Amino acid sequence: MQKNTNIDDGAPFYWGRAAKDYAEYRDIYPEEFYQRILDIGVCQRGQTVLDLATGTGVLPRALYRHGARFVGVDIAEEQIAEARELSQAQNMDIAYRVSAVEEADFPEGSFDVVMACQCWIYFDQQVILPKIYRWLKPEGHLCILWMAWLPDEDEIARQSENLVLKYNPAWTGAGYMRCVPEIPEAAIPYFVQEHALAYDILIPFTRQSWHGRMMACRGMGASSLPQAVIRQFEEQHWGYLETVPERFAVRHYVTVLCLGPL
Repeated sequence: MQKNTNIDDGAPFYWGRAAKDYAEYRDIYPEEFYQRILDIGVCQRGQTVLDLATGTGVLPRALYRHGARFVGVDIAEEQIAEARELSQAQNMDIAYRVSAVEEADFPEGSFDVVMACQCWIYFDQQVILPKIYRWLKPEGHLCILWMAWLPDEDEIARQSENLVLKYNPAWTGAGYMRCVPEIPEAAIPYFVQEHALAYDILIPFTRQSWHGRMMACRGMGASSLPQAVIRQFEEQHWGYLETVPERFAVRHYVTVLCLGPL
């Protein structure tokens, strides 16, 4: 179990608990998301890319066809097991390691790109930023990505969040709002901002895939809640989903921040 005093009021969580749902329901990024990454010059053919907190290898697997070489690191061995299985099933040569990002080690200048998608908030930036600086080549890039639904603008997202909070009131992942992507203060001694963009995007779901997406979030499937409580959430969430159309789209907000070493 992981703990972070800035997340969920310090309640423990572990992404390995949600590995099966994560593998099936978290691969939701549309082609536009990946094209925006490629357009800023990262994950291109000939580059070597490190994907931090890779989970089930969603980004490396999606971008593999563009010719970059990928290494994925994640603290949860269950997530890495899913990543390896999914990559092998698609004949993808992607290297994976089980490790906390703060404990990972690579030779100086190993990577053209370091990616961090949906995970930057979990890291000790004072520890990892000098490491990333060393791992990157002089002309390398640190790319920090985030994509989250907007509960203030989407009724289904709001109702689902409210149900998660009913059973897990310590969850701090609710209530996401638009923000301007800016270089983290701790990165200023090491990096300069190269690209920053933000945009809205509609992500399609079915009732099943949206339920799975909620189960694969930190507030529910990855939480330390008892299984009986999780089952109560599932029952009530499915009851709510029966009141919405079988297919729908949820508005998300994407931020992309690309930094280069000083």
